Amino acid sequence: MKISLQPTLLRWARERAGLSVDMLAKKMNVKSDKVTTWEESGEITFKQAQKLADVTYTPFGYLYLPEPPQETLSIPDFRTVGGEAVRRPSPDLLGTLDQAEQIQSWFRDELLLRGQEPLAFVGSLTTDVPVEIAADRIRQVIGFDVSRDARTWEDALNLQIQQIEDSGVLVLRNSVVGNNNHRKLSVDEFRGFALVDEYAPLLFINSGDSKGAQMFTLAHELVHIWIGVSGISNLDKTYADHDEAERFCNQVAAELLVPADELSATWNEAISQEDWLKPLTQRFKVSTLVVLRRLNDRALISRETFQNRYQEEQERFQAVAAERIGGGDFYNTQGSRYSNQFLTALVESTLEGRTPYRDALRLLKLSKVETFQKLAKELAISI
Repeated sequence: MKISLQPTLLRWARERAGLSVDMLAKKMNVKSDKVTTWEESGEITFKQAQKLADVTYTPFGYLYLPEPPQETLSIPDFRTVGGEAVRRPSPDLLGTLDQAEQIQSWFRDELLLRGQEPLAFVGSLTTDVPVEIAADRIRQVIGFDVSRDARTWEDALNLQIQQIEDSGVLVLRNSVVGNNNHRKLSVDEFRGFALVDEYAPLLFINSGDSKGAQMFTLAHELVHIWIGVSGISNLDKTYADHDEAERFCNQVAAELLVPADELSATWNEAISQEDWLKPLTQRFKVSTLVVLRRLNDRALISRETFQNRYQEEQERFQAVAAERIGGGDFYNTQGSRYSNQFLTALVESTLEGRTPYRDALRLLKLSKVETFQKLAKELAISI
């Protein structure tokens, strides 16, 4: 059965998913000229429209609209590419943000049922506070030096996340949409976001990024919680000139991770080595880009050296990212993707009958009760 849709909607669905005509044709198992015909005439079979909606991750009902909807993010968008604001969020970003907001909403309700008091540090800073003072206030709640003695960067990141979680902030990390390993999140599109709430503040980190870069994103988004400003960032550069809040969050994050006084004290030893970046990144457990930024801030290297090394490191990161592959045990992966305090609360609430299984499955993007029950067993949670 053929149906008539607006050609602009069919083209919009393809472009929204970041697919070329040839790419969509391959996913639809048709020739490219068939896709072109759809987008020119709007004539398509009902089953083909359903499949098109599925492969482009478009709500099927959208295809019946008279014109493409204006999809916007529910939180401020601080992303830029080449100095220009990013206009269209991808279906992957929209889906990830939606899941995080559902998790935050559920956890907030759970905390209120338990009589949780609001967290005093949420929104406790303003952007006119001196950077060093702002960093000190955050350190009073979360220590940023405990991770430096970790043996690996993964251990360092996990230690930092645990400390942040202990303060009451939810931390989610994922490199794909939900559990769909075929929908990888683009680091170029976004590296993280913060959802401010006085009871259940939440950070999301794109774990497709390098461990050192994730550490900076984690600190950056944490500062968003302290200034009470939700937002999404791609941190195209460690310098943010386009927005006061982003600039402040970057400056405080850099001070948290690489305190200026400590960097100056260790610089003389590092400069005596052939590769002076390596000992500094190993000491502070951050990316080379962050160390370069801090060295430039303190005028310990020339502007030319900073620019040349920064470009080299960006190219190296891109090459490493292209080679990175995923994998791992499903249940261990779930534990690293979702906040431990959220997972524990959700499993307990579900097993005790307060939260229906259907809601628990929806929040975790699972399809089977048996999978949820095994997850509870792996987490050693029972009633």
